[in-house]
Amino acid sequence: MSQQDGGDVIQLLTTRLHALNDLALTLKHIHWNVVGPHFIAVHKMLDPQVDSVRDMTDTTAERISTLGGSPHGTPGAIVEGRHWEDYTIGRAEAIEHLGALDLVYTGVIEDHRAAARATDESDPVTQDMLIEQLRGLELYQWFVRAHLESAGGALSTSSASSEREAASRANEQARRQP
Repeated sequence: MSQQDGGDVIQLLTTRLHALNDLALTLKHIHWNVVGPHFIAVHKMLDPQVDSVRDMTDTTAERISTLGGSPHGTPGAIVEGRHWEDYTIGRAEAIEHLGALDLVYTGVIEDHRAAARATDESDPVTQDMLIEQLRGLELYQWFVRAHLESAGGALSTSSASSEREAASRANEQARRQP
């Protein structure tokens, strides 16, 4: 790999590291703030996701180091390096958090897919790592979406443009279902 390609991959992975660190913190935030009749199911569903995403951050940081970079996992680095807004839902019903979390996962997955495409030729090792992480991220989004889909397959959060809108739509669909 050329030095230029290595630098580009390090920069790309740094953004992924920030996103994964942010996701792990967001998942824990939801874990602490979820309430309602589905509290225990969602509360318990999130801890394995947190652990897995934390493993992804470690793998990503180690890849950055392997390529000669210096991973930065401090809160300031995350905030400075991100292009997304902070998670805005506090104490709320499980279904509302799941609606908002679906949007969070969509953003992380889309950016991970773009990163995997960007490393196709320059660094297949990094691409393989990102693809493996996508397997986990997509699985966890499926777990979340199972709570948000109707029996007919309609996703309550489809076309929502903000976490609050996704939370509201998920709540509305839940209220309409028997």
